[in-house]
Parts: sequence; structure tokens; C-alpha cells
Amino acid sequence: MNYTVKLNNGIEMPIIGYGVFQIPAETTKQVVTEALNDGYRLIDTAAGYLNEREVGAAINDSNVQREKVFLTTKLWVQDFGEKKASQAIDGALERLNQDYVDLLLLHQPFGDTYGAWRAMEKAVKDGKLRSIGVSNFQSFQVQNLMMFNEIKPVVNQIEINPLNPENDNVAWLQENNIVPEAWGPMGQAINGIFTNPVLVEIAKKHHKTTGQIMLAWNIQRGVVVIPKSVHSDRIEENIDVFDIQLSPDEMKQISQLDQKDSYFNGLLIPDTVKTLGDLHFEY
Repeated sequence: MNYTVKLNNGIEMPIIGYGVFQIPAETTKQVVTEALNDGYRLIDTAAGYLNEREVGAAINDSNVQREKVFLTTKLWVQDFGEKKASQAIDGALERLNQDYVDLLLLHQPFGDTYGAWRAMEKAVKDGKLRSIGVSNFQSFQVQNLMMFNEIKPVVNQIEINPLNPENDNVAWLQENNIVPEAWGPMGQAINGIFTNPVLVEIAKKHHKTTGQIMLAWNIQRGVVVIPKSVHSDRIEENIDVFDIQLSPDEMKQISQLDQKDSYFNGLLIPDTVKTLGDLHFEY
């Protein structure tokens, strides 16, 4: 099982990382420090998570060299557009207290994504960003973006888990040399995913937890995962997956659990676009 994936710009990205979505700012530095101490080298945050400062502080105060950490953050819709995105990139660097970010993503496919992308392309050339990509984009939106811009997205971060494996989208992204990255790789612990009989049986066979099997399944198919936990034992457990080798039959069994159960099901409607577009954060 590989520890990294190579992005289409030649940069190596860790295949497992630590996500900080919905982790309170006052807790973030402690848990990111734990994650770094446990061997995580990819840390994923966002302007909209309101904990960039604490993520940056944990990285800066750790014993891990900065160049060994792959830091991802995201621009929110309120900062899309060329001028606003340029200012927002500098704002993110200031909050993170970093000279550069390894990967910056457009958080949603709404608003002036083209203007924001142009600002991101310039920031790559200026050395502020090493890589740029997208999050929550449909594949047709990724295709549209890369057809009319200079730099191709390196990543599309979308919800991917055994109940929503996104088999077609993962295949399309990989065919186009774009890395699929899974948020919610353990299905946000809903819909009985941790007690799914297929996952439980495979976990027993490998003497692992169902959560570890879910992560190994995605990693084995070349999907980057960013599990989140604030519990020390779970943070440590989630990265202990590189000794798992699922058989082709086990991989197929898990991929066939598809319930089309995306968080965004039923949300891709005008009201949702309006809600997200009107949502503003005070960073």
C-alpha cells in the first residue's frame, strides 16, 4: 500500500491525512499536534472551519519540519473572484502563519470560481501555493474548469465512503490524472456504516476495525483520505492501516455497498446554492 500519491504537477501528497472540520478552535492545536506526533503528514483545514490559526500554530510548534507537512486549506465562496481571492490567499497565509500552502482548494462550485482560479494560478507562480484544486465539484464542473484555464486541478475533494463510493467519479478523475480525495471517508458514522455486515466480516478477517477497513479500501483504490477524530486512540488507530491488504473480492464487495447516500443528495437545488452563497464567515 502506497504512503503517497503523485499529483499531476509532480508533487507527492500523503495518501492519509488529518481533517479538522467542526473541531473547535480551542481544541484544534492539541489534536493536530497529536496527529503530527502519530505520523500524519497531511493536515486539511479551511477558512470556513475557523481554525486555520490553530492549525498553523500546531505545525509551527511541532518537531516536524515544515517541508515534511502537506498543508491544505480552502477558500470559501465569499472570497471568490480574482481580487477577493488574491486577498483571501494572503489572509489564509497570515492566519496560518506560513510562507506557503501546499494545496489550496475552491471549497464549493458556486460564485466566481473562474476569477478565484485565476488568482490561485497567479499565487502558484508567485510561490504562495504549491498546488491548487477543488472540493465538492461534480466531474462535469471539473471538466469545464480545466478546459478554460491554464493550470489543471490536482485534486477534487468529495464525499467518498463505502455507502457512497463514487465509483464513476473516482474512475473519471483518475483517468484525467486528478486525485480523488475523500472527505467523510467513514460516512460520518451514520446510516449504520460501522455495523454494516460486509464491513464487519472483512474487519474480523483482518483483525482490524470497520473504520480501518473503510480507510484501507479507499487508500487501496488510490483515494486520499482525511479522517477526523478528537479522540487520541482513534487518531492513532486511523493511521494504522498500511498493513491491510484487501483482496480483489473484498474490494469489490465494499464497492458494491453503494446506496447513493451522499450528504448532498437532495441539496443540489437553487435554495442550497443561495444558502451557501449567502453564508459569510468572520475569519
